[in-house]
Amino acid sequence: MSKDATIAAATLYVVATPIGNLEDLTFRALRILKSVDLVAAEDTRHSRKLFNHYGIRTPLTSYFAHNEELKGEQLLQQLRAGRSVALITDAGTPAISDPGYLLVQRCRQEGLAVASVPGASAVTAALSIAALPSERFAFEGFLPPRQKACRDRLLALADEPRTIVCYESPRRLLHTLALLVEVLPATRTVAVVRELTKIHEEVIAGTPAEVLQHYTLQGVRGEIVLLIGPQVASENSSTETVQEALLRVQAETDLPMRQVVKLVARQFGLPGSDVYKESLSIRSNGGTNGND
Repeated sequence: MSKDATIAAATLYVVATPIGNLEDLTFRALRILKSVDLVAAEDTRHSRKLFNHYGIRTPLTSYFAHNEELKGEQLLQQLRAGRSVALITDAGTPAISDPGYLLVQRCRQEGLAVASVPGASAVTAALSIAALPSERFAFEGFLPPRQKACRDRLLALADEPRTIVCYESPRRLLHTLALLVEVLPATRTVAVVRELTKIHEEVIAGTPAEVLQHYTLQGVRGEIVLLIGPQVASENSSTETVQEALLRVQAETDLPMRQVVKLVARQFGLPGSDVYKESLSIRSNGGTNGND
């Protein structure tokens, strides 16, 4: 009999559940969800659909960001008493951009056993079909909701040499894509992976402007994973001068010159003061939009 053949007492099982298609539940996950003493779910109403589909009758309790401290202690008490508990989220793998990591952390601190039951994950599923480099990638979770904070985060990520994976809400996607048009080189590749594993699953990839135009016309619905391709050397034309780059970025983005200077300085790897000096001749010739 294998080590995984029976449910261990006093163990927290971190169980991945489907991100859309209910068939994406592993045999092991199904057995464990049926066999543990208790299942802690992000939204018991949502998880009840999965349970009804598979005939799972294990008791459910809620565990989410706003009740984590109180409910986490109650779950720890169950584990200390020798009971087995499964942790699930609404979709995908718990503890990934999810408060479940706090429960795992508390279990580790107390020496309680934690076992992984892997399965569906929106991060890896999106990477697998986005056709972007995936040998190295950076997961950013959800971007900041406020526009300035989101712009600042994207500016900090603009030179990232790895593919960036983010979660995004359909309500905010157009705003985020507009910020990407503003802060990224025009040739950078982004991809929106929508409705993973569902009937209307799709990947829309292109430049930030192209993807923004698509969703501006088509509208946005469903669950979103946003991927940003890595910064590559070919994005900087070897024949383009700094002044030409200043004029190009300004024309493409209509940003104030002070922000254009920052973008071009980063693109060429030059000090901002040097690029600022180059911008002065453009200003004197009337090439700026007048916003300092």
